[in-house]
Amino acid sequence: MNSLTLKAPAKVNYRLDVLRRRPDGYHDLRMIMQRIDLCDEITITVTGSPGIRVTCGREGVPDGPGNIAWRAADALLGLAGKAVGLDIAIAKNIPVAAGLGGGSSDGAAVLMGVNELLGLGFSDERLMEIGVKLGADVPFFIFKKTALAEGVGEVLTALDGVPTVWLAVVNPNVHVSTAWVYQNLQLTSGRSEVKIPRFYGSVAELCAVLANDLESVTIPRYPVISEIKEGLLDGGARGALMSGSGPTVFGVFDDELSARRAAEAMAGRGWFAVAVRTL
Repeated sequence: MNSLTLKAPAKVNYRLDVLRRRPDGYHDLRMIMQRIDLCDEITITVTGSPGIRVTCGREGVPDGPGNIAWRAADALLGLAGKAVGLDIAIAKNIPVAAGLGGGSSDGAAVLMGVNELLGLGFSDERLMEIGVKLGADVPFFIFKKTALAEGVGEVLTALDGVPTVWLAVVNPNVHVSTAWVYQNLQLTSGRSEVKIPRFYGSVAELCAVLANDLESVTIPRYPVISEIKEGLLDGGARGALMSGSGPTVFGVFDDELSARRAAEAMAGRGWFAVAVRTL
């Protein structure tokens, strides 16, 4: 086998609490992270020409060493002591700089794909250790479960019993810098005392936990996010929330038809909008 194609799913955050700023400049977080079936497609091919080549062709996504997929492959080959040629083609379906973790998922897919393709034998735990140096969300995509994520996002605990739901995911076609959001966040005290349930038996229990501290920064700068949230709730969503640092918003629906109708209505307003199922 000299070629492998993998799906790299997006994620949403059902919960994002920023607990404190760390001495290293990062923040301690507490998040509930959920994969969804909106996916990039990554094709990795072993070639006779040495070096790593990454192509995407999407505006805002660098080819070559500037891409997290390139850095993932380079890190893994360096640790394995392999000098092989790799062509990595990314078919991008996840919006860029959107709070959906697309770049991190691409990096995770490359770590797992190169490991399998070359028979390197790294465990998922070792790949997660490598991945966190590339991006805080990378380990979550290797973990492959709905998770409570703590630390900078690398301390993962599987959450069992979270219901599979349909979401309408809407992006207003603006890019948000995660670094800018965190730089402008005003931390409030008492976040760490709020208890997060570890089990969710119903959609109502899931919607009750929806919260995102970063909305306080992103929404004032991009009021369209509030407009989308209100539109999804008016369209029948049980709950609606910005994912990550934004600007993507998702609404939680009881069934596929309701989610698709809401997504179609949002797409009619000129936004990127899809109905997706949680994984």
